Amino acid sequence: MIKKIKLLVLLVSIFSMAVKAQEKLTLQEAITIAMQNNYDIKIGKNNVTIAKNNANIGNAGMLPNLAATYSNGGSIQNTRQTPATGADRVITGARSTNNDIDADLNWTIFDGFTMFANYDRLKELQKQGEINSRLAILTTVSDVITAYYDVARQQKLVIAADSAIDISVFREKIAKTKLQLGRGSKLDVLTAQVDYNTDTSNYLQQKNALQVAKVRLNQLMVRNVNLTFSVDNNIDTDQSLVYSELAELSAKQNPNVQNAFINQRVAALNLKAIKGARYPVVSLNSGYSRNNSTSPTGFNQKFAANGFTYGLTASLNLFNGFLQRQNERNAKIEIENSTLNLDKAKLDVSTQLLTAYQNYSTYLDLVKLEQRNVDIAKENLDITLAKYRLGSIAPLELREAQRNSIDAQNRFIEIQYQAKLAEITLKEISGNINLSN
Repeated sequence: MIKKIKLLVLLVSIFSMAVKAQEKLTLQEAITIAMQNNYDIKIGKNNVTIAKNNANIGNAGMLPNLAATYSNGGSIQNTRQTPATGADRVITGARSTNNDIDADLNWTIFDGFTMFANYDRLKELQKQGEINSRLAILTTVSDVITAYYDVARQQKLVIAADSAIDISVFREKIAKTKLQLGRGSKLDVLTAQVDYNTDTSNYLQQKNALQVAKVRLNQLMVRNVNLTFSVDNNIDTDQSLVYSELAELSAKQNPNVQNAFINQRVAALNLKAIKGARYPVVSLNSGYSRNNSTSPTGFNQKFAANGFTYGLTASLNLFNGFLQRQNERNAKIEIENSTLNLDKAKLDVSTQLLTAYQNYSTYLDLVKLEQRNVDIAKENLDITLAKYRLGSIAPLELREAQRNSIDAQNRFIEIQYQAKLAEITLKEISGNINLSN
């Protein structure tokens, strides 16, 4: 059984060497690939294009409408006409025809400024589309950076797990040597083998976690999830972030705050558009028509006419069941809600920013502390190993020193990762993620 496990570890080690020869993916490359391929980013860009297409004076109702119609028809009838004097006039299969061409122009030149409010609203919605597109980009880049450093974390944890196996192999060899020399016991050998198996299990589980992290990063980059690669193991945190500067940036650049502000503007423009119904609507209209008809049973058997029409139309809503007042009241409530949502968005962002900054500051301190713990635990393990070689300590003491060293390394790696996450969160909230890293 031990031989099989050793063979498995050897194969995993060979696989690890092969991975080193694979693609070395940099963070900048990961961001660039995601910016080009990510579905959310593409959808956001398409939505911006739609909003730009919609923001035009025609969609706001400022341009005239021109419509053309054509109709061609007729009838076949059997008729009997009885005059006051004389015989009846009977016509069988009387065919009548009618051919009509019309072109009508209608242009609303004044509607209580509603059209101008609609145009401004469409421009605000275009801005909102651009903000949402930027939000999709920021979120995707943040996710890519997080996933990238998760791969780096898992790689470091694999290395730490691998070092635990090395120590367990060394301990098993010494235990077997002592047993052969008559200075050890079978129990020490079995205990060493159990610990070796435990470390091997941890190592294999960590390798699996690394592969899962790579699949997640490939998914964010929208490329073949089976592609293998390695990343830079360094997890360095930007320690220059200042809360006051981040707070100022978040008030200006945070997409949620910007969206809430635009919603407030849209609500005000909706009220302006609704109030426009209190004013008269003035329209210019003109048209051209051409008509040809035949009727063998009529007074005029043939008729033809063509010409232009023109006019000015004005209408004023005098009463519509108090709906105007109701609509205005509701629009004012929507403005109040949009203001409340804006205040809520600002409070939420401030809360998120402060919480993230507190985590950031704490993790920076913990990184320094855990770095010292790693150094201490490593020194303790080196001393314990030396004593174990000399036979002056029991195997359990070596195992305890080994566990302390591995735990210290794992905590240090995890704290480094958490500090990086706090940094990413701060930059995302403040809308300050460097898209080119």
